Amino acid sequence: MVNTPGDRPGSAESDRPVGPTARVFVSDQDSQGVIRQSLGDLGIEDAEYTTGRVEAATATLAKQASPRLLIVDLSGVDDPIARMEELNEKCEPDVGVIAIGERNDIILYRRLKDMGVAEYFFKPLVRDIFKRACNRILYGAREHSSSPRTGKLIFVIGVRGGVGATMIAASAGWHLAQARQQWVMLIDLDLQHGDAALQLDATPSHALREALESPDRVDKLFVERGRIRVTDRLDLFASLEPLSDTFAVPGEDAVLSLFGKLVHRYRYIFVDLPPYVAVGMMRLLHQPSTCLLVSDGGLSSAREVVRWREWIGPNTPERTTLHILNMHGADRALPDKEFMRAVEHEPDVIIPYSSEVAAASILGVKAIQKCATLDRGLSQLLRIVAGEAEAPPPSLFKRIFG
Repeated sequence: MVNTPGDRPGSAESDRPVGPTARVFVSDQDSQGVIRQSLGDLGIEDAEYTTGRVEAATATLAKQASPRLLIVDLSGVDDPIARMEELNEKCEPDVGVIAIGERNDIILYRRLKDMGVAEYFFKPLVRDIFKRACNRILYGAREHSSSPRTGKLIFVIGVRGGVGATMIAASAGWHLAQARQQWVMLIDLDLQHGDAALQLDATPSHALREALESPDRVDKLFVERGRIRVTDRLDLFASLEPLSDTFAVPGEDAVLSLFGKLVHRYRYIFVDLPPYVAVGMMRLLHQPSTCLLVSDGGLSSAREVVRWREWIGPNTPERTTLHILNMHGADRALPDKEFMRAVEHEPDVIIPYSSEVAAASILGVKAIQKCATLDRGLSQLLRIVAGEAEAPPPSLFKRIFG
């Protein structure tokens, strides 16, 4: 265990087995999400992840080859120094170790550094800072060649059917690509009933299914050939599998692998995520991302918003959940005060109901984009997604003289 390990000798120079570049033992999904994207940004594709803490790392490395970078979790450990000493006995001497935990404790930090631990971070992790530490440990003073910019993951979940989640995902992606000239990918993970392709007047393909069934095949050439080009800057992955085919989205590893490759090619990746898929993909939802919960103003929507917020958990510095109240003011909606009381939070974005939007949605995004009502609601959403400050209200002079 050393602070700045050198390059590990290859098998031609040593008989010992060579482990993966990185091994991660963490107990919570938020931390794993930050670590996964940090290592992905550095181009590390062979990292191995285990849900567990330092004890699991000790047991594993007693039987397996050590990685170049080891990340271990000390959360909830009664005697972290003793546990780290046990781990030290199992690690090869050139392993770079990062410890993470819940204690902001300078004494613990100094004792870990004295043991040879490269860095200690307390939760919640901050992606850019954590990534720099990993880069320094793995590559020393050398500047790593991978792109420092990575795309933003935006999950769009309709808390119940018919609330307009697909329309919002498609419209937001279209606007960012057309009006702001950003590179955007829209992925529809409802492979049998999804409407994203319909909204964008595109023809579904089978490339998304192939990518999920065989993630090892996905490379730059696969993406180039499999994407559906909607506009010069908006691409789509959407399939429409036969109703007779009981295809289900594979495990999270395949989805995470696909997204890990796309975040380096697109500035924004919108994922139209059906609720029945989302409930089984908590690691995915805990990636650094923005999750948009879309509802209407009905009682059942209010209930589902509360359930989804509880399921996903509180926001972190790297992951945010927002509530979009769509079709505000439509028939059969709760009065505003009752709805706010039921959801326990004010919606982050409100999009008013408009018969114009309802009619245009039948014709897809090109028609919807002409609707001023939706455009005003989307403008607020896009400012949040893009991390822009709220525009100041116009001055009295401008209001009078225009």
